[in-house]
Amino acid sequence: MKLRSYALGRWYEAPGGFVDIHSAVDGRTIAQASSAGLDFGAIARYAREVGGPKLRALTFHDRAALLKSLATHLNERKEQFYELSYDTGATMRDHAFDIDGGIGTLFAYASRARKELPDERFVLDGDIESIGKKGTFAARHILTPLQGVAVFVNAYNFPCWGMLEKLAPAFLAGVRCIVKPATVTAYVTHAIFQAIVESEILPEGAMQLIVGSTGDLLEHLDSQDVLSFTGSLETSLKLRDHHVVAEKAVRFVAERDSLNAAILGPDAAPGSPEFDLFVREIVREMTTKAGQKCTAIRRAFVPRAFYAAAADALREKLAAVIVGDPRLERVRMGALAGLAQRDEVRANVAMLMTEATALFGDPNRVEVEGASTETGAFMGPVLLGCERPLDATKVHEVEAFGPVATLMPYDSVAEAIDLVRRGGGSLAASVYSHDSSAANELILGIGSAHGRIIVIDRDDAGEQTGHGSPLPALIHGGPGRAGGSEELGGMRGIFHYMQRTAIQASPARLASLLNAWSRGAAEVRTESHPFRHYYDELVIGETIVTGARTITLEDIEHFAHFTGDTFYAHMDEEAAKANPFFPGRVAHGYLLLSFAAGLFVEPAPGPVLANYGLDNLRFFKPVSPGDSISVRLTVKQKSPRKPEYGEVRWDVEITNQHGETVASYELLTMNATEKEVASPVLAGPPPVN
Repeated sequence: MKLRSYALGRWYEAPGGFVDIHSAVDGRTIAQASSAGLDFGAIARYAREVGGPKLRALTFHDRAALLKSLATHLNERKEQFYELSYDTGATMRDHAFDIDGGIGTLFAYASRARKELPDERFVLDGDIESIGKKGTFAARHILTPLQGVAVFVNAYNFPCWGMLEKLAPAFLAGVRCIVKPATVTAYVTHAIFQAIVESEILPEGAMQLIVGSTGDLLEHLDSQDVLSFTGSLETSLKLRDHHVVAEKAVRFVAERDSLNAAILGPDAAPGSPEFDLFVREIVREMTTKAGQKCTAIRRAFVPRAFYAAAADALREKLAAVIVGDPRLERVRMGALAGLAQRDEVRANVAMLMTEATALFGDPNRVEVEGASTETGAFMGPVLLGCERPLDATKVHEVEAFGPVATLMPYDSVAEAIDLVRRGGGSLAASVYSHDSSAANELILGIGSAHGRIIVIDRDDAGEQTGHGSPLPALIHGGPGRAGGSEELGGMRGIFHYMQRTAIQASPARLASLLNAWSRGAAEVRTESHPFRHYYDELVIGETIVTGARTITLEDIEHFAHFTGDTFYAHMDEEAAKANPFFPGRVAHGYLLLSFAAGLFVEPAPGPVLANYGLDNLRFFKPVSPGDSISVRLTVKQKSPRKPEYGEVRWDVEITNQHGETVASYELLTMNATEKEVASPVLAGPPPVN
């Protein structure tokens, strides 16, 4: 099968220059790849001129809906992706990480974007900041999509997840993508990409695929583009130092070699739950994807007194691992991605063994079930031991990207921290301890050298996701040699494809531009109460100012006894006066909130379905008996949630009889979007008399 690139809105088959791609299991040729003849300059221009405007015209919620549809489409076809993925050496368990994990990432990003991002084409970043003394000039930061291209140069170990976990944040941000998969497993990426194209869910030009070399693509990048790479340190340095990347300030992200560590706490003696969890996790990380995970455990540190017991426990578990054809149910670990990858791992193990000894396994020999080591890229798990890690260097510098880990002892927590940090920074580390003091010391000691730290103990073992699970909610990057902390997971990853800009203007201009009211902008007065207006009818800036209510001493005492809040500031005049914040007895803050609601709430059934909560509550000035309060209630922002209702954010300001602000907060309500949607009060059966 000749793999085709997808460029300029159509499939393209190269006229020649093909390289063979072999099955990692039996060595047969299963595909050929070439990008010869592609016009890479035209590919970049097409993304900018065709894909860019269409994608940026959509809101975050629009893109999230498309992403969810795409995830559903791929999920219905994952069995065919499994079948192809077996030839990469992946077992059924491995599919859960790569294929299920990749599709699940699309679902997760789509869901979180609907909840956390506005139904807009920009993101507000922080609150408005007044610049002028009179409040007529202000500033607010916003995030808008870059108008370039995101180029993804991906690794061979995760042909599905590696593409989709980068696609999701870039697409949500409104940036189109050019995907270049590693050739050795490109047939899996190709099949998934083909399913994406056939779905016709994404806008034209949103994605392009290059199978084979990237040619002179980097020559056509500029300052609005992002180049994202996953792979070796050597290749990442070549990309980073490319003259166009440097001269035109192309945003460069790298995720590369990572000597991830697992640390057994000094309290986790053999027989403890933490000891058993430590052993289990190391074996799982060594054998999942045949150890070809960027977050896999490469270095395992244990108290010196537990070293022999840990080695024995790991040997016992590793001896039960069956290596072979990943299609066989009994097989727990398949092949490496290819013979070249296996040869590289063997060479790196040889370097490590100049400082370490083999505790289990032989990199050059392995018993294989249902396949051959002559044609398949099989290698058994190899556990090394280095008893003098302070005197070693290679175990802290060389990554054997396969089923290989090195066990090392430490003599104190401080020494363990030092040893972990010698890895030069990594994507993930895990700590196994039930002792808070030791765990805290380890976490704070190694924190700056890792993108993620997983603390595993008997309390969280039932729900912990493991040392290296790919989770879109978390940072998936690391400092130092791991490649830089710019590669972020979760919603912050979206912002990497956006530009932060300070907009300075009048509050009125900012409100008009950003669809978010702030104090100083114009207020909109209507004849009817805003609570009588449906979500779609409410106007940003719509305001009501209530009448006044006087707070009496009887109100304060009744509230105190009714709620049980008899704090001295509300009940004891002398004690209250002794407090530097109060002139004497004062009203409860929550009494003010309750009375404020009584002033502005429209009690009859209507479009307001529920009080969703409040944010940013602050009390600025005490209210004494005899003071009066009134409320200004303004529609600040609107966010759709479901077809039948949306969230309304109200600015609430409580003032006293002198016009001074005594409290402010943001009220959140859910408002019906259509008049046909009945209030919950009216939706039930008629009352029985």
